[in-house]
Amino acid sequence: MAAVALVALAVPTAALAHATLVKTSPSVQSRQNVAPRAVVLRFDQSVGIIPHTLEVFAADGRKVSGAPTFGSDHRTVRVSLSGLVRAGYTVRWRVLSSDGHVASGLYTFGYGVAAPPPTSAYGASGPTWSDDVVRWAYFVCLALVLGSLAMRLVILRGRDVPERASHWLHALAGFGALAAIDVGIVAFILRAEDALQLPFVDLMYGDLSPFANKTRFGVAFVAMTLGFAVVAALVFLSWAFDRLPLLCVAFAVALGFTSGLSLSGHSAVEPNASWLSQLADFAHLSAASLWAGGLVSLALVVWPLAPDLRRTAFLNFSRLATVLVAVLVLAGTYLSILRLPTVSDLWTTNYGRTLLVKIGIVCVALGWGALHHFVVRPRLERGDMPGGLRRSLVGESTIALAVLLVAAVLVNSAPPPRAVAGPTQAAPASK
Repeated sequence: MAAVALVALAVPTAALAHATLVKTSPSVQSRQNVAPRAVVLRFDQSVGIIPHTLEVFAADGRKVSGAPTFGSDHRTVRVSLSGLVRAGYTVRWRVLSSDGHVASGLYTFGYGVAAPPPTSAYGASGPTWSDDVVRWAYFVCLALVLGSLAMRLVILRGRDVPERASHWLHALAGFGALAAIDVGIVAFILRAEDALQLPFVDLMYGDLSPFANKTRFGVAFVAMTLGFAVVAALVFLSWAFDRLPLLCVAFAVALGFTSGLSLSGHSAVEPNASWLSQLADFAHLSAASLWAGGLVSLALVVWPLAPDLRRTAFLNFSRLATVLVAVLVLAGTYLSILRLPTVSDLWTTNYGRTLLVKIGIVCVALGWGALHHFVVRPRLERGDMPGGLRRSLVGESTIALAVLLVAAVLVNSAPPPRAVAGPTQAAPASK
């Protein structure tokens, strides 16, 4: 079902026999060194002109196109351009297909500059609260996959895990992988809808290829969708044939494809982005997912279904959590310094205030974890089993998931811009 949905998103018009855009001039996301005189679109079938069939806008909303005209075969639509300056431009189009449906889409090009991504086209609304919720759901899916696999492969390595607990760890990982595919599709649709500004019914007939092929977000979406399909297959094959090595491969694949978010987010596209910022973001996200997902697996699977392994699982997880929290704090500190030009941005910008909320929740989680590490862990090592420990683990898991929620809001928020140095004074011209 996920594969069918992915194909339908990638080539919706071709699959459903609607008008498909086959050629553009200027080409999609191209940089033009000479101001183009017209925009020409060619479709694979005859189309009809309707209101707002073909319009071209500058970044400030100024319309630079004239009235659209047909080619002789009614498969080509053309508008003339005027008043172009060196900047990025957005082409929005809507045509009537021969089957009666309205096909639509947009793309961008640049004159003298690089073309803006489609998600930053004129008229795009940018991420909304629904994008934040979907991104949080995606983080939770990653946590379920990585945390449950780490619980089985690292925390309980070499242990005889009860069959029921093993089944639930497989189920948790498989559910997380399949949910990541579905949530990723929803996230892709929402991002395209934000840019196209179309109702959902019209979006299903829209051309989404520029978003899938010409943006970091789209390429990451396609790669991660296919990657987590592989993860789900490996998990269920391991479950069906009781082959633990397949889980090792699934864990490696899941961890590798998690980097797609770091390679397409702020750490990859900001002016001061580098391979180090992308690596720090990947380490930050991976550590948070392993920590939160490990807590959920410990509280919901190991504690009720493997009572003989409670002490071992808690002690081993406590040691791993110490390393994960250290990575989480160090990478997060580095990224915060990188994204906030001044300290005052912490309380004067929305990004900074959201970061302060995240830091506050992380401090609560760290305090909770410190209680487990310095108070509960020594008692377990002595052979005691404190009462109410599962409720405490559930509480810490809830706080960890709250951290992922605030992280999702941060990911969809733009960091404060850095000051751009003014132009140097020109030297006097020689006589």
